[in-house]
Amino acid sequence: MEQLIATVLRGMGFRARVSPKGPDRGIDVFASPDGLGLQEPRIKVEVKHRSGTIGAQILRSFIGALRPGDKGIFVSTGGFTREARYEADRANIPLTLVDIDILAELVVDYYEEFSLEGKALIPLIRIYWPAE
Repeated sequence: MEQLIATVLRGMGFRARVSPKGPDRGIDVFASPDGLGLQEPRIKVEVKHRSGTIGAQILRSFIGALRPGDKGIFVSTGGFTREARYEADRANIPLTLVDIDILAELVVDYYEEFSLEGKALIPLIRIYWPAE
């Protein structure tokens, strides 16, 4: 899932890298225009691929890892509780919550920009539908 998120960010024009396995201090994917974090925005992404919703406490921990100049994206395929959405809205650092529906939209919107390796993660076929 982390590779897919990095692929989407690359499709959007960023240079992205996935954190190595092991303790990542809450950052699974890092992206920026230059790939080094010297140019803003510095995007830090936490990815949770599970069926349960993410609550406010987990989101507060992620927000605590963000610094001035950072932008945060929290991806949860299980969605977010109302309290977590409230925490994201009131965060003092820009934070976007991405659920499975938003992720699907991003994949479709940027799929043509994916690398071959990215397209191999989620192979899609364009289907043309006649207009009525």
